[in-house]
Amino acid sequence: MGQMIVMIHGMFSTPQVWGKYVPFFEDAGWRCMTPTLRHHDIEPGSAPPEALGTTSVLDYAADLEELIRGLDETPVLMGHSMGGLLVQMLAARGLARAAILLTPAAPAGVIALSPSVMRAFLGPLTTWGFWHKSFRPDFKTARYAFLEGFPEEERRGMWEQMVYESGRAIFEIGLWPFDRGHATRVDPRAVTCPVLAVAGGRDRATPAFAVRKVARRYGGAYHELPEHHHWVLAQTGWEEVAALCARWLNELA
Repeated sequence: MGQMIVMIHGMFSTPQVWGKYVPFFEDAGWRCMTPTLRHHDIEPGSAPPEALGTTSVLDYAADLEELIRGLDETPVLMGHSMGGLLVQMLAARGLARAAILLTPAAPAGVIALSPSVMRAFLGPLTTWGFWHKSFRPDFKTARYAFLEGFPEEERRGMWEQMVYESGRAIFEIGLWPFDRGHATRVDPRAVTCPVLAVAGGRDRATPAFAVRKVARRYGGAYHELPEHHHWVLAQTGWEEVAALCARWLNELA
């Protein structure tokens, strides 16, 4: 198997979220790339570019496809949260040697709504016209939905590093039955590479039941960590998650 991993971050994030994973996999002999999604290259807390609000997940995927097609090998794709959905979309385009989905957002056709998911995205979902605006969660929402599992003193610092996200992308993912463009639709028959989906048993943003459906959709491997929350990239025990992914890749090789 090739030795390149492209790590794709999720909503409200920048590539800095891979700060623990990159050295882990580089020490294991992998070359790591951590691209920045369109309009996410801004300082945390800064006002977002006006164009971000109407940026589609298809725009994110197009930028990533261009990057990956320019590489000298077909890489392993690893994505967290919305990044996990983007990995599914790219894998369906034949751009992944293997796909690792860490607490991934679900594609169109997979029912992922729950009371906790609705609470996590209550802000945009109760704002008229949110599909062409940018959003950033307040601290209370981020603490509930994304930053559980961290010591209280760390949560505010992590929230302060969050950036704005596209309202259109939130609409396409969360309200896919109403999206006439079918932006998040992924043909499972087109995903022919090996797939590993990892869920956190206490995840409120991408619940384990939804991640299980995603794994089943592609005939992939599924692993649930009962005590983990959404942010498996840095929560205590992240080494366990990274090692699980590394073992799976070694077994493929």
